[in-house]
Amino acid sequence: MSQRHVLIGSLLASATALTACATPEAPAMAHQCNAEAASGYVGKTANAGNVEAARKSAGADVARTLSPGQVVTMEYRDGRLNLHVDAASTITRITCG
Repeated sequence: MSQRHVLIGSLLASATALTACATPEAPAMAHQCNAEAASGYVGKTANAGNVEAARKSAGADVARTLSPGQVVTMEYRDGRLNLHVDAASTITRITCG
């Protein structure tokens, strides 16, 4: 092997070692969701404006609408607002998670 290949290999090994020792940045703090703060949207249509306004009212990071019979993931997320809607897209219930 040439000196150039040895040097490149050494540099790559050093970079890998430094990357492994680096401390990861702390993830951004997730907002806590407060479903009660968004309860005024129950009975309203789940259009884009109402969904976003409800999300902001609840202090949530994200919002999702859940239709009857819809398959959803079951993982709990502190910063997620769930807007349960009926067949007419009317918000029937608001939860977090």
